[in-house]
Amino acid sequence: MNPTTTNRLLSLDAFRGFIMLLMASSGFGIVQMAAANPGSVWEFIKPQFEHQAWQGCSLWDLIQPSFMFMVGVAVPFSYAKRREHGQSFFGMAWHALSRSILLVALGVMLATRASDTHTVFMFANVLAQIGLGYFFLFLLSRMGWEYMMAGIILILAGYSWFFIQHPLPSAQDLASIAGMKGTENAILQGFSGHWNIHTNAAAAFDRWFLNQLPQAQPFQYNLGGYQTLNFIPALATMLGGALTGHFLMRSQHTDKRKCATLFITGIVLVLVGTALDLKVLPVVGAKFDHLTVLPVVKRIWTPSWAILSGGWVLILLSIFHWLVEIIGMRRLVFPLVVVGMNSITIYLLNSLCGGWIRDNLHKHLPDAAFPAYWTPVIERCGVLFVLWLVCFWLYRQKAFLKL
Repeated sequence: MNPTTTNRLLSLDAFRGFIMLLMASSGFGIVQMAAANPGSVWEFIKPQFEHQAWQGCSLWDLIQPSFMFMVGVAVPFSYAKRREHGQSFFGMAWHALSRSILLVALGVMLATRASDTHTVFMFANVLAQIGLGYFFLFLLSRMGWEYMMAGIILILAGYSWFFIQHPLPSAQDLASIAGMKGTENAILQGFSGHWNIHTNAAAAFDRWFLNQLPQAQPFQYNLGGYQTLNFIPALATMLGGALTGHFLMRSQHTDKRKCATLFITGIVLVLVGTALDLKVLPVVGAKFDHLTVLPVVKRIWTPSWAILSGGWVLILLSIFHWLVEIIGMRRLVFPLVVVGMNSITIYLLNSLCGGWIRDNLHKHLPDAAFPAYWTPVIERCGVLFVLWLVCFWLYRQKAFLKL
């Protein structure tokens, strides 16, 4: 059966819920367990529950692109329903613009910590990044799949050129960042140096742009290397999601055919993204010893990262589509659906209240509930369970936060 605007795809909610629970888990305490138990199994699985220092990909790195991809998937369903209810183009455009502004405002609010005395104008977190690109996503998604595909190609090609035309870092530049925290594995050599931490084109833009805004002190660099302009290639990720949503909503293929298409497309994208990231021997007379065409770096959302992560997201989505829409395991994924239908809620609650919930668990539960060895795991699973209960209660009340 083909989905319509009134026939909600449960697999999309389940996948979104899985991603948001993974985010709210804070890695289940695995990183802390690995630090306390070197040489254990915790240390073996730890790399999948923390961000890569710079180049590469882990499970934890896939949370943000999955969330942003699903924002794009929802767009064709959302605006088709609005058209059914008689909303005009200008009404939908105003909704999209208002949503963009609100998401950016929420992103700035979350970037401003309780200890800050002034608003911190930073736009690198996921809500701000979605907000900066959402209105453009709406406009391009309204124009048809051909324009979305062309938009993805032009964005990734143009953003690659933007970085390549920026001068390679000088020896002095590299020396200035060599001692900074977090730069140990983030200095790339040769042609790949265009995507170095703190010396790339997007970093240069932020040193200009963010200092045009009120700042408690002049902006120099983002500690993790994240940049405002990440929203441009991330828009390609969201457009990929919109293309997928258009396919799932309009295609006359069976669910099995759709699932296979998602899976095969995901495999192809993973192979392409991986190939772009591989070091290859140069042609005779080339300037550099080795050449990486486009390194995979999530923190600056390189085009190869957009391709690679998009592939992994499609593979994961195909698995959920198979479990829910084909096999019919709806009861099994219900705990995920509860969260997936209130994804913004759990994101905000985790960001604003996660530490408060953890502290109160220690206050109100006996010490025996936190055995020393398992404390990091129990703390994070406890917070996750409380957040899930809130989402479950909201689900029972049919209360869903929508922007």
